[in-house]
Order: sequence, then C-alpha cells, then structure tokens
Amino acid sequence: MVDLKVVEDGPADSYRVTADELRQFIERVERLEQEKKDIAEQVKEVMAEAKGRGYDTKVMRKLIALRRREPDDIAEEEAILDMYKEALGMS
Repeated sequence: MVDLKVVEDGPADSYRVTADELRQFIERVERLEQEKKDIAEQVKEVMAEAKGRGYDTKVMRKLIALRRREPDDIAEEEAILDMYKEALGMS
C-alpha cells in the first residue's frame, strides 16, 4: 500500500493526490462491478443448463441459500415453521 500524504507545493498538490486516489478507488469499484456482472451472467448460464437437464432451479436457489446459513439457524427456522404449520392444520 502506498502512503499518499506527500504535499509539495501546498493545497493544489494535496488536492491532485486526493483526486488521483479517488479516481483509483472509483476505477477499482467499476472493474469489480463489471466482474460481478460477468459472474452473474455465468450463474444465469449454469442455471439455464441445469434447467435444461430437468432440475428445478427455484429449489436449487433455495438449497444454495440454505448452504450459506448456519445449521442451528436453519433448525430453529424449521422448528418454528413446523409449529406454525401444525397450528394451521397443515401438517
């Protein structure tokens, strides 16, 4: 990491360094946003391929979301869901 606290001729140079650093941050974010867009397109293609092979992509997305969560959180949610379903006569 480069320390850009150098000020040679006063406020004008300080402003220039700050503007350059700001531009670098913005350009990095723009590149990352493009990468994110590219990855989203790849995910879409994989889901289309899975759907073409007969998989239910809605269920796949739920499974992916579940895999991100902690097992204890999932168990608690499922227990509450079961309790609510039973209260409504759905079990």
